[in-house]
Amino acid sequence: MTDKGAILDVLLAEYNTLKSEQAARIGFRDNLLYVTLGVFGATVSFAVSDPNHTYAFLVIPWVSIILGWTYLVNDQKISALGQYIRHTLVERVKEQTGYANVEAIFGWEIAHRSDPRRKRRKIEQLIIDEITFVGSGAIAILAFLFLQPQPLIAVNILCVAELLLLLILGYEMVIYADLAKGR
Repeated sequence: MTDKGAILDVLLAEYNTLKSEQAARIGFRDNLLYVTLGVFGATVSFAVSDPNHTYAFLVIPWVSIILGWTYLVNDQKISALGQYIRHTLVERVKEQTGYANVEAIFGWEIAHRSDPRRKRRKIEQLIIDEITFVGSGAIAILAFLFLQPQPLIAVNILCVAELLLLLILGYEMVIYADLAKGR
């Protein structure tokens, strides 16, 4: 086997490893939505089951922040893995093979980003993510304040802190939304 052949084998092994990590992260990220909805449902059920349980609503923003951040980090890593494959690994394979048709090397990595409806879908996903993680946390704070009209000052400070963290999460989700098309 030539040096180029050995290097190409290493690059293809790297590709397979990266795709495995990407697939695992996609599964984990997508399951976070279901976990989040389950935790929200259980918490809301507990909070409305007894008027003394309204403080449980303040758990939802923390769940939103923690799971939302975890979702965002995994989503960013999924995009970063794809970008690395499309820009770095494809070029390295091209160098080793001398094959100039970049679109044909790992073609799916480029083709799926060229869908004319991709940007719309990514915007819709961003809206769903914002509703799931930021909106639900904000609604929980409002529900708590409506049901508990005169909470302690420390609890009001907690609500403001939760709201600020939710806004930061929402902003980060917009920044990291991978709306670009093509390579």
